[in-house]
This record gives sequence, structure tokens and C-alpha cells, in this order.
Amino acid sequence: MLFLNIAAAIALLLSYLAARYSPADYWLLAFFGLGYPIILLVNILFVLYWSVFLRAQVLISLITILIGFRTFDNFYHVQIFSNKKTQAELAEQPDSVYKIMSYNVRLFDLYNWTNNTKTRDQIFKLLAEESPDIVCFQEFYYEDGGTFNSLDTMEGFMKAKNMHVEITNTVQKTNHFGLATFTRFPILNEGKITFDKTSNRCIYTDMLIGGDTVRVYNMHLQSIRFGKEDYKFIDDLSHDKEVDELEGAKNLLSRMKRAFIRRAWQAEVISSHIRNCPYKVMVCGDFNDPPTSYTYTIITRGLYDAFKISGSGLGRTFIDRFPSFRIDYILHSKEIKSADFETIARELSDHYPITCSFKVR
Repeated sequence: MLFLNIAAAIALLLSYLAARYSPADYWLLAFFGLGYPIILLVNILFVLYWSVFLRAQVLISLITILIGFRTFDNFYHVQIFSNKKTQAELAEQPDSVYKIMSYNVRLFDLYNWTNNTKTRDQIFKLLAEESPDIVCFQEFYYEDGGTFNSLDTMEGFMKAKNMHVEITNTVQKTNHFGLATFTRFPILNEGKITFDKTSNRCIYTDMLIGGDTVRVYNMHLQSIRFGKEDYKFIDDLSHDKEVDELEGAKNLLSRMKRAFIRRAWQAEVISSHIRNCPYKVMVCGDFNDPPTSYTYTIITRGLYDAFKISGSGLGRTFIDRFPSFRIDYILHSKEIKSADFETIARELSDHYPITCSFKVR
């Protein structure tokens, strides 16, 4: 038991290092970071085990857990201090308080993944109800005419009518895939950050908000891109069916390793761009990585996480089977105040939309 406890403590320490070192250099650490919740649970069980026998070995896991308090806070946030002061400040000047939303809409259910042909209309209804002043979409889709002429439809009911649309792929000259940022504020400038050999990218939109120029980044970083055979392997394994465990695991790990490394590089490029931005910034997007990752650590450098300011708990945003963590974020400069963070639990995509109120100081 002591040997196993030491091994678990070492694994937990390695999971902390995943947020500090790039997977491009130490890719194995990224797997420990992804496994943080399970590794943490194992160490908690060891603390309970040694406590029952009143043994000094309880300190092995206890001290290791305490060392990683910041990692735990990123993963599971507890609101120790009230956010009432900021909420009161925003309430005093409601005319200068706005709402921002980030939402991976999964192509508005184009391929009918949910077996619900009305999903797109339900997403539109949600948008009308929330009425955000800025909304950043990932996996955005529209057609030139036809059933999915989303641009014209959204322009008709949203107050955020100014748009910055970046097409990453076009099929049959009329079907467009990409990212989109809609805003009620005047757009002063548009730009994009592209990456080789992938359709994943980041766009940024400079907009005039109350006399200030604010740059809003909207990004969709590298996904693992599990195929049907990978999901079948996971399902078969969970149902104790006969599978080639070695080959299936090898394929999964290979895809994950490749995604970890690509995301790390994408995050570094975006982080550098943000640090060189002359304006106040807000960052929205699907990072495809949990808060225990190098990706999250690099992009949040110098920024505030709106979830940690006014949210609590796990904040899970990804609904699918793996990984089911918080992977969608809203970040902002210190000159911007945020409150009322919300994860909207509406299963219209494989991601939950997230929102918060904000004020530019």
C-alpha cells in the first residue's frame, strides 16, 4: 500500500507539471494532466485509508494534494469570497453593462446528430432569449440560400447584427464552415490567426464599446478528432466486448498525443498575439483542453477567467463522452469587470453555451 501510495503521489505531481510544460517537449505529462481528476481521487482515498489507521503515511498524499491547490482551484472552483462588490458596481450603471456568450453550436446540428431536425431553431430561440451583445460561435455553418441560410435569419432577430465571419471550409461553393463573431457594437477592424494543416483557427474583432476599443478573440483549437472506430472501441470496451485492446489504445493515444502537441503550439501563437495587443481584450472559445492543461495556462496568462470570478464547481461545458470537462472559456483583461457567469444547461449541441455580464472600465 505504501508503494502504491508513493506512485499515486508521484502521478499527482506529474499532473501538476502538465500545466507548466509544453506537450511538444514532454507529451506524456499531458496525459497525467488529463487524468488529474482520477489521480486526485486515488490520493484522497489514500488519505482516508491511512487516517483510519492513524498512520503518518497520511502525509504523503495530503501534502501532495495541498501542493496542487491552484490546480484544484482551476479544475473545481469554490467561491470563497463574494463577488457582490463587482455585481453592485455593474448594477449601478446598467446602461454600460453588456452580455457576452461563447457557444460551439456543432454546425447547428447540420447532420442531425441529436435526431432532432428542429435543433437549429431551438438554438435560435435560446439566442433570442439570452439576447447577448456579443456572441462568439465555433463550428459555425451557413448556406447561400436554402434551409440553413443562418446569417440572414440571425440578423433578423439578434441585436448583435454586426458580424465577422471567417470561413475555414466551403463545400459545393454554397456550404460554408467556420467561426463567427456577432456584435451590437461597431466593428473597427478584423483579423485572423491561421495554423498550417488544420481548419482550426482564431479570429479577432476590434469593436468600439463605450468609447473604448476592445479586441474580442474567438478561437477553436485543435480537437482530438476521434473517428467512428475510436468511439466503437470505447463503447465495446465499456461493455466488456472482445476488442483488440492494444491496437485500440494505441490509436487513441496517438490521436490524443498529436492533438496535445498541436494545441500547445496554437496556444503559444495566440498567447503571443494577445500579449502584443494594444487594446483591452476578451477571449472566447473552445480550447478543447481542461483547466489542468498547458493550453489553458498559456492563454490565460495575464488574463482573468470569468468562470473563476463568478462561477463555481466543475463548470462542465462538454457534453459528449470524452473528455467531459470545462473546455470552453471566457477570459478578459484586468481593465474589464465581469459578473454573473452562467453555463446554460441546454443540450442543443455537444457543448453548453456560456455567458457572463461585463463592463469596460
